[in-house]
Amino acid sequence: MADALSIIPASVLRNLADKLYEKRKNAALELEGIVKQLALAGDHDKITAVIKLLTEDFTLSPQANHRKGGLIGLAAATVGLTTEAAQHLEQIVPPVLKSFSDQDSRVRYYACEALYNIAKVVRGDFIMFFNQIFDALCKLSADSDANVQSAAHLLDRLVKDIVTESDQFSIEEFIPLLRERMNVLNPYVRQFLVGWITVLDSVPDIDMLGFLPDFLDGLFNMLSDSSHEIRQQADSALSEFLQEIKNSPSVDYGRMAEILVQRAGSPDEFTRQTAITWINEFVKLGGDQLIPYYADILGAILPCISDKEEKIRVVARETNDELLAIKAAPSDGFDVGAILAVAKRHLSSEWEATRIEALHWISALLDKHHDEVLSFLSDIFDTLLKALSDPSDKVVLLVLEVHAQIAKDTKHFHDLVVFLVDNFRNDNSLLEKRGALIIRRLCVLLGAETVYRELSAILEKEADLDFASIMVQTLVASNSAPKGNKNHLW
Repeated sequence: MADALSIIPASVLRNLADKLYEKRKNAALELEGIVKQLALAGDHDKITAVIKLLTEDFTLSPQANHRKGGLIGLAAATVGLTTEAAQHLEQIVPPVLKSFSDQDSRVRYYACEALYNIAKVVRGDFIMFFNQIFDALCKLSADSDANVQSAAHLLDRLVKDIVTESDQFSIEEFIPLLRERMNVLNPYVRQFLVGWITVLDSVPDIDMLGFLPDFLDGLFNMLSDSSHEIRQQADSALSEFLQEIKNSPSVDYGRMAEILVQRAGSPDEFTRQTAITWINEFVKLGGDQLIPYYADILGAILPCISDKEEKIRVVARETNDELLAIKAAPSDGFDVGAILAVAKRHLSSEWEATRIEALHWISALLDKHHDEVLSFLSDIFDTLLKALSDPSDKVVLLVLEVHAQIAKDTKHFHDLVVFLVDNFRNDNSLLEKRGALIIRRLCVLLGAETVYRELSAILEKEADLDFASIMVQTLVASNSAPKGNKNHLW
């Protein structure tokens, strides 16, 4: 260390630690000149000694003014080194980064200023420290001191300029750092993150779209931020990415579909609307990639069909129609059982429109994949039978259509009629309000004679004669019996 002390005059070192900024600044200018001469002489051992002195005796000092002097001194040394600075960066940058967490806000401010001046000199050679710098800037963006925030903002702009013109920046190393921070709630940090995403996405040589699944959920999370500005910035970034997806030949739809399905159930209206809009585009664009995710997507769409917001309902219904129209076979990975499970779950929805669409799906699956559906019949049959007691006439009529599709098989037809009779026996109000409607509709769907013969065979064994009598009256009231059968029900 004696070597460094002999290089730098004692007056310079004294003024570098002075409480007055002007004295520290003038000392730094003198230091810059000394380092410049050493660089011209190629005396890098002495330069290393000077940097070590500035680090150990100044930036690590318990005295705040010493730490400020050390920071301005390191920046001055870098300016003095000019093109020779790169080989000393591993000595210069770490103590500056450490100062970003200093308890004194003025030291943090001067750390921003020092790193700004260092970055201006070394430009692209700076990239090797990018992740540490990004981490520091992320924290400083939410600093409690407005002056530090302002200085960090200027440094951030310069770093962005350097990154966008550099061919050494590694997006692969950066993404984990970004992903870790995407669910931070601080509004300043959120603005900082969206700003970086937007800037990096604008660089032609950086494929941010390829890494979108890593931070998509974080962007969606920002759509419900209390700040209008942050919501707007997140929405703008998402809109740009969606446009890129439409124009890209290669997109990882699957990973993102999982995120969108979760976000479509958000309590926040704007988030739900954006998620269902993305799902709508994915269904149109995703092709075979999305087949394994159809059940999850349907699970997101069906509740949105009954959303309180009309805009969401319209897009959800359009998406549902698109999904229904897609032709996919089990051999392509189309999971009939999973789709049926989703439809069954939504038959218990409190919303009529959702229950109706769930029935449309079961009906469509019976049309397209009849045998596969029947193989899962034990999982859904009881639910379909109970749905005949639904408070909505529209739902009941649709359930009957589904039952008619299933009842093409004699055994299922018998089970259906037995269940109906049992339900009518146990629930007089159902028989009174819906009995004639149900029987009339079944007769239309399955043939009056078939229905009446089955009912007659069951009622012949009925022990409760009063109930049997009411059933006969209902059958007559349904006005669907084949000619000559109304008086021969037994």
